[in-house]
Amino acid sequence: MTDKKLKLGMFSLRATDGLILATLILFTLLAIIFNQRVEGWLWLVISNIIIGFAYLIFNHSSDLIKVKFWKFFFRVTAVTLMYAYLFGAVAKLQMIIHSEWLDYYVIDFEQWLLGVQPTLWLEDYISKPLTEWMMFAYVIYIPLYPVLCGIIYYLRGELAMEDYFFTLGLTNIICDIGFILFPVASPMYYIKHLYSVPLEGYFWTYLGEFVRNNLHYAGGSIPSPHAAAATVMWIMAYKYHRPTFWILAPIILSLYISTFYCRYHYMTDAVVGILAAFVALAFVPVFIKIWNKYTTNSLK
Repeated sequence: MTDKKLKLGMFSLRATDGLILATLILFTLLAIIFNQRVEGWLWLVISNIIIGFAYLIFNHSSDLIKVKFWKFFFRVTAVTLMYAYLFGAVAKLQMIIHSEWLDYYVIDFEQWLLGVQPTLWLEDYISKPLTEWMMFAYVIYIPLYPVLCGIIYYLRGELAMEDYFFTLGLTNIICDIGFILFPVASPMYYIKHLYSVPLEGYFWTYLGEFVRNNLHYAGGSIPSPHAAAATVMWIMAYKYHRPTFWILAPIILSLYISTFYCRYHYMTDAVVGILAAFVALAFVPVFIKIWNKYTTNSLK
């Protein structure tokens, strides 16, 4: 990972910041160019601009912090919220190329390849304990995001944390672009009427359904950002703290299955999500090389 920063007036940008702001600019330009196909495009553009400037100011202020914990806290908060914002912003851009959801291609492909629709086939194996475990694996990903970041930061330092951030960011952005190029609504929006067995569980199932009803939207399906980001987190754990890698193994493997067991995704979404993570990992050195070419100031 690089320690170089790009100076823009009073602002100093790390590679992760550059990636975030470049994506924000891209989404803004797409909203303007395809404004006739983007509902509420003007508000999206205004929101992107406001959020972008707020991010710059927040980062500038947090750079002045010297206490290690608060420096970490404000950095992880800003970056995580920006990735969440980009995930929400891309929702309105999903139909700028296609005029319909393309779920039927995924469904037909899985039927041709496997002879069944996996997310429906799994109904025969649903039980409360299994559903609870799968929902746990799916939901625990959310707090795991900053927790793993903290482990990496405190054990391996700021550069390792930025490596984690940048790789996760590139992975998320690949997923966001995938939502535009191949919009898929997801099972609960497209084939919900075909399910006959409810997903019943306990605490984690309640949280999983809360996430579905309040944080998800139609689309955002392929590549699965859950599977993609979880793969990156797992690999980063292997790279920076091997014990955490082994602890996470059953959770991450279960998370892959949970994406389609819990009906958030089709199985294809999860597979493509894993592939997207490896594509991001392969291209990180390329982007960092480009970043280093145009920057000179090091982190302090």
